[in-house]
Amino acid sequence: MSNKRDRAWWKEAVVYQIYPRSFKDGNGDGVGDLRGIIEKLDYIQSLGVDAVWLNPIFKSPNDDGGYDISDYYSVQPEFGTMRDFEDLLDGLHQRKLKLIMDLVLNHSSDEHAWFQESKKSKENPFRDYYFWKPGIEGSPPNNWPSFFGGSAWQWDEVTGEYYLHLFSKKQPDLNWENPVLRNELHQLMKFWLDKGVDGLRLDVISAISKPIDFSDTPTLDFNETIRIKYANGPRLKEFIKEANEKVWSHYEVMTVGEGPGITHENALEYLAEREGLDMIFHFGHMYLDQGPGGRFDPVPWTMKDFKSIFKQWNETFKDRGWGSVFLGNHDFPRMVSRWGNDTDYLSESSKLLFTLMLSMPGTPFVFMGDEIGMTNITLKSVSESQDIETKNGWLEAKKRNVEESEFLKVANYAGRDNARTPFQWTASAQAGFTTGSPWMQINPNQSFINVNSQQDAPDSILNYFRSVVKLRKEHQLLTYGKYKPVETEAHNLFIFFREDEQEKLLILLNFSNEVTNLPKEAISYLTTRLMGNYPERKNMKDLRPWEACIYLC
Repeated sequence: MSNKRDRAWWKEAVVYQIYPRSFKDGNGDGVGDLRGIIEKLDYIQSLGVDAVWLNPIFKSPNDDGGYDISDYYSVQPEFGTMRDFEDLLDGLHQRKLKLIMDLVLNHSSDEHAWFQESKKSKENPFRDYYFWKPGIEGSPPNNWPSFFGGSAWQWDEVTGEYYLHLFSKKQPDLNWENPVLRNELHQLMKFWLDKGVDGLRLDVISAISKPIDFSDTPTLDFNETIRIKYANGPRLKEFIKEANEKVWSHYEVMTVGEGPGITHENALEYLAEREGLDMIFHFGHMYLDQGPGGRFDPVPWTMKDFKSIFKQWNETFKDRGWGSVFLGNHDFPRMVSRWGNDTDYLSESSKLLFTLMLSMPGTPFVFMGDEIGMTNITLKSVSESQDIETKNGWLEAKKRNVEESEFLKVANYAGRDNARTPFQWTASAQAGFTTGSPWMQINPNQSFINVNSQQDAPDSILNYFRSVVKLRKEHQLLTYGKYKPVETEAHNLFIFFREDEQEKLLILLNFSNEVTNLPKEAISYLTTRLMGNYPERKNMKDLRPWEACIYLC
């Protein structure tokens, strides 16, 4: 357990993630923007959260939702101006809210000036800002697959070589081996930190160091390729330490690294005190239902495995380091559609998932819309998708003679479009998101899932979320206390204790549609109920479908 000396605002924070394109349109052009976020700052404050994480707002051709940056020093014109950004930052700080910015430093856009120079000739001074390799007998330099399907190498006719892109071909990977490039990245971080930004979320930071022999991956399991080839590279710790020494240590800034490929065995290497990141996102549970082919190769998952992953990671951070807790974000399906029951038990299972997130060790990150129970959307055609990963996944599926209807079943379960539909403020046709034509279709269930209908309803998902955030603040052991899971015969029950020297809480969760008997050892602790998502009962011996309770022991 941490002591007072180890305390930090980012450990005690609840973070609210905003995908700007889909949150609120302030000027009626159908695209969410910074002015729209400013309009809703009082709403954000009302949630009880402490910080906002903004997905990238930089100038971008938007090939991959803004994660392809063409100018790190400019705001995407669709989102507004630098003045809008400064007003947003001021508005957050006036409300005592922190701002975490999303920086993409593993790759840039192919439209960035660096890449435009790099591709001109092999002698260009910007050539080594990226990875260029000759082919092998007319084929790419190795067999690495892209996250978005196909080869991770793109042929360029100008110089007759391939460049590396782990993601879209419009996202060439930056070469961190080059000290001049690293200095450029340090300078751009300083630019935003000098403006007063409180935190940096570092996109796919686990992949910035490549094994520069570029040997083939020996496996067809994509997630294993991420672990052994793309992440955890030979100079990763060195690069992170250097950024810390030259930039982060000179500011009051929190750093959180996105970590595909990070495992519980190597996680603490990323978090070395005064040399590493403050915290990481790990993906143990988020890849639980992905087969060897990745996102569009779903496999069954079990609650036993789900609980085991939480146990493993909580054990990893028991004595040092710090983790995050999240069940959804812009890269995954909606939380309640994936882990809960978004039809018969939408309200109960949404509340249960928040009970889990906000009573776990680590910093909770909540994705916009989950606080009102927003669900996956059903695409009727791949042409309705706005996501490059889904579009490219369909191209790969067609090569295997997969029917579109079959691919859509998978995309509607696992695709990123699910999380990116416009935020549902009202029951109106455009959900209160815009007065124009929205950039992406709105989920038709906005007629009954929206902020307006939940704002003043005491029993709403939204107000339950506010209550459980408040409870987390009132009981510091939910941040710093020990985590003790309870083994149960019923795998659908997720039961654990949080405790410190002063207090002990018992958290009871039923991840199923069935009434399930409680184990005897839990019943003996049921004295004072602090909160739950069903009306309280006396002599409770079981949990109702998707029931969640927190008891003071």
